[in-house]
Amino acid sequence: MEKVESDEDDEDDFMTMNATRILPELQASLMCEAVRQEANGNLLLVGIISVICVPQLPVTIKQFCIYNRWTAGVGRFKDSTRLVTPDGMITLCQGSTEFELPAPSHHATNVHVFPNAELKTAVTYFIEVLVDNMMKLRAQLPVILAPLPGPPTPNPRPDLNKHNSLVTDL
Repeated sequence: MEKVESDEDDEDDFMTMNATRILPELQASLMCEAVRQEANGNLLLVGIISVICVPQLPVTIKQFCIYNRWTAGVGRFKDSTRLVTPDGMITLCQGSTEFELPAPSHHATNVHVFPNAELKTAVTYFIEVLVDNMMKLRAQLPVILAPLPGPPTPNPRPDLNKHNSLVTDL
């Protein structure tokens, strides 16, 4: 007599195979000026960055950080984060770290610190976050040239500087 395998066995084998490695989800990714750890162990993100306004270019950013939080995965992974030019051809700075998630209910937090990133033009750069070379996020980072305001110009009509009241004395 011939043994017939059921689809249920295949599904159990499939679930068992995938339980050893599940690619994680990127729960959050934020660019900031610094990340500090409080006495209770919590992380404090300082100066969340969504746009960079500078009075002149090129400019060197002394330091910025990328905070990545991963969850819902199982296994060992490599988090790679990089700042790239608009065409994606040039990587201005990059960092990577390995992390492990023993169960889908766990999470991992990685902070990449990037010193001395030089931005040469007022364009939209991109922050790319990858796990095991798979793109999870490509976020815009606009760089805007905003010259500092000059000194105030003198008022050509000094008589307008005086207090003008609508109420008159009777």
